[in-house]
Amino acid sequence: MTRPPVPPLVLVFVLWLAGLGAAAQFAKMAVILPELQAFYGETGAASGFLVSLISLIGIVFGMIAGLLAIRIGLRRLLLIGLGLGALVSFVQALMPSFPLMLTVRFLEGLSHLAIVVATPTLIAQIAPQRHQGAALTLWGTFFGVAFGAVALIAPALLEAAGLPALFAAHGLYMLFFALIVAALVPTPAPARPEQSLTGLAAIIERHRAAYSNPAIAAAPLAWVCYTLTFVALLAVLPPLLEPRERLIAATWMPLTSIIASMTLGVALLRHISAIAVVVTGFGSALAVSALFFLTGPNLWVGIGLFACLGLVQGASFAAVPQLNPSDADRALANGGLAQMGNLGNTVGTPLMVAIFAATGFVGLPVLLMCCYVAAIAIHFAFARMRAASVSAPAG
Repeated sequence: MTRPPVPPLVLVFVLWLAGLGAAAQFAKMAVILPELQAFYGETGAASGFLVSLISLIGIVFGMIAGLLAIRIGLRRLLLIGLGLGALVSFVQALMPSFPLMLTVRFLEGLSHLAIVVATPTLIAQIAPQRHQGAALTLWGTFFGVAFGAVALIAPALLEAAGLPALFAAHGLYMLFFALIVAALVPTPAPARPEQSLTGLAAIIERHRAAYSNPAIAAAPLAWVCYTLTFVALLAVLPPLLEPRERLIAATWMPLTSIIASMTLGVALLRHISAIAVVVTGFGSALAVSALFFLTGPNLWVGIGLFACLGLVQGASFAAVPQLNPSDADRALANGGLAQMGNLGNTVGTPLMVAIFAATGFVGLPVLLMCCYVAAIAIHFAFARMRAASVSAPAG
């Protein structure tokens, strides 16, 4: 008896839940970093690598993960990422030595990349066309939702059974969704690789070709302008507010971003292109960030700014399939999003802190506005390039 196919929107939700496990690979270390520092006796830069090593791996290997997805298949790459992630978490639950913990953290970075490249590409392939924008907007919330969930769950696990409990719970989550994906998600048609990955020169050439392609590169190169400011603002702005406002800011800035993405963002995607939504988000963020010149550090301006950035958050992922009809190009674009996103997350906070130290608060809105102007300029420039390539005579 043939099993009836799983409804596409159920598969989208399953893939999103699997993606939460990838975001939790960041969150589980960030949320318990003080406890890890106490356990290992590492309180300096070395302990910071427990959190940041995934970002560094993403910067180096982000596009390569997209290339790999083309060669081995999206579903297979996702299963490898989930399986490796489960194995790594179970090893972490043993609380190995600090050098070994960093080593398995490197492997976890590879797992993370595999998941965040394969999953949105699969979602774009599986979701019905009329729901594609909403499905990818849902995917765009995975990072914030996972951080909130881990922050909520981790204290109880630590109190019940210590640090190993959090790692073991994450490993079980990853293993469970590896089995669910294997059972439910069909194998998509393979994409034909265009070039060999043999040798450094070939890999560099594929990077050059991808980032000079106005359809593949548009979302990633504007995305770095978003990630340069999003995490940095969460780290830098709340401590500058009144003590009673700090927890409100840390909670409601990312939550407002998710709400705006899933409501106004989804509504706009029904009427205008994803790129238009992204540019609208950056334009409104540009206007709101200018208010900081008048108010100084301000809770409500921060919340309003994150509402604007929520439009960028989901629509950037929705732009990938709109601009790139083939799964191969979508995988490359999602690899670029991972690469540029990790670059922005890594550089953004130290850059904002350095600017604040040099200029005081006035430098922060200047940085924000420069990033958002750059993002808008990138999208306009690539849109002109795409239009020129369409209108150019063949032959």
